[in-house]
Amino acid sequence: MRKSLVSLFLVPCILLLLTSCSLQKKIAKEARQDILTNADFMPAHVGISLYDPSTQQYLYNYQAEKFFIPASNTKLFSCYAAMKYLGDSLLGIRYVDKGNGTIEVEANGDPSFLHPNFKNHPVLDFLKKQKKILLTDENWKDNAFGSGWTWDDYNSDYMAERSMMPVYGNVVNFSQKGSFKAYPSLYQKPLDELVANAKGGFSIRRDFASNQYSLRPSNGKLTSVDVPLYTTGNIATVQLLNDTLGNKVELAHFKLDRLPDVVKVYSQPTDSLLKIMMHVSDNFYAEQCLMMVSNERLGFMSTAKIIDTLLKTDLADLPQKPRWADGSGLSRYNLFSPQDFVTILTKMKNEFSWTRITNILETGGTGTISSYYKNYAGRIYAKTGSLSNVIALSGYITTKTGKQLIFSVLVNAHQAPVANIRKGVEKFLTAVMDKY
Repeated sequence: MRKSLVSLFLVPCILLLLTSCSLQKKIAKEARQDILTNADFMPAHVGISLYDPSTQQYLYNYQAEKFFIPASNTKLFSCYAAMKYLGDSLLGIRYVDKGNGTIEVEANGDPSFLHPNFKNHPVLDFLKKQKKILLTDENWKDNAFGSGWTWDDYNSDYMAERSMMPVYGNVVNFSQKGSFKAYPSLYQKPLDELVANAKGGFSIRRDFASNQYSLRPSNGKLTSVDVPLYTTGNIATVQLLNDTLGNKVELAHFKLDRLPDVVKVYSQPTDSLLKIMMHVSDNFYAEQCLMMVSNERLGFMSTAKIIDTLLKTDLADLPQKPRWADGSGLSRYNLFSPQDFVTILTKMKNEFSWTRITNILETGGTGTISSYYKNYAGRIYAKTGSLSNVIALSGYITTKTGKQLIFSVLVNAHQAPVANIRKGVEKFLTAVMDKY
């Protein structure tokens, strides 16, 4: 009788083990065919991890414990921190009413303030009602540029500077659609005469360490371009606030203690910003989200300090301790393993609702994967990453049998066309979705 019971227990276990081994071999074969023996991938460094959260087992690992530059996959870590610590709504400012129409204000790093992505601006509406605003910079303990950023990209729209109180997305939009316009308008008048006398096409370039803008000859006609503001010293922040609010703001240096008389003003639903951040891979939003988490958890804004804190607390169980340098992935100092991304995605799945996750992450045919996985909408939710010679994709897939898997594919040092690398990864992941 005892032998029969043992047999009844062992047979299903053995069958499950054999099935699992067979599946792992099939996935390994698929990875070899679609990626590892693909001529476009062979000179590159490749890491792949595929995980089944229902069994808590890896189905496939290839160099999954090694470190790679992840590019914008880094935003998954910033997104997780924001989802966990920023609440339902973004905190725009804290303030204390000093009487006689004067308030003391501490900014919270909110990137939505005066940003054209948002129609309503509760913080702006509140500040307009005040007579005098003393804005402290005491909680700003960071730099405009992230560690390891490429300095000569400073004029590019994807490298907007970080600051304690961003305004207009910390960029100036210059457009020429019938007439020349700058938004915010503070920077238009100095260029009006130059534009009027310009012969042929031109582009606009900012001096490295000031908000002086100049015209450069160009073969193409300017239609619309965003040029980052120079934010060091918060001078531009105060100038733009005064231009918008009517000379009410003074920069000050004091610590706003978190006492009962401190009032909070909120701006946007947190997930409305996170959705934009992940769908268009917005570097500026990602950087400022990490700043906001820092201000909430530490009482001041410091990317390095909040990263260190998160790695020692919420992320202490990562399988490989990463080198995490910034919030956006612009820095090539960032080093993460595929298993690190599988772990952060598993944490997201365990801690937040699936509805929330799928609202924030992009699916097939949308966002930065709008040209890929078009027939797999609702079956893949992921985050892309790209720098020169770097391609990354990490997220969730659902197979034909309804099994949800978590994956990460990181490719470094490739020299093939980007589309070829993306298509190779797509072929592998869609094969897993279709066959298993």
